[in-house]
Amino acid sequence: MEVLILLIALSLLIALGFLGAFIWATRNGQYDDDQTPAIRMLHDNHPQKAKTE
Repeated sequence: MEVLILLIALSLLIALGFLGAFIWATRNGQYDDDQTPAIRMLHDNHPQKAKTE
C-alpha cells in the first residue's frame, strides 16, 4: 500500500513538472507562430547568390 501512495505522489510531481514546462513555454512565445510551419513547404526557397564587389 505504501508503494501505491509513493507512485501516485511521484506521478503527480511529474505531471506538475510537465504542466509547469508547458506554462513556461506558452508564456515565452513558443506557440505564437502557428501558421508558418504549415505553409513553409509551399514556398520555393531559391539559393541566394553571393555578392561580389
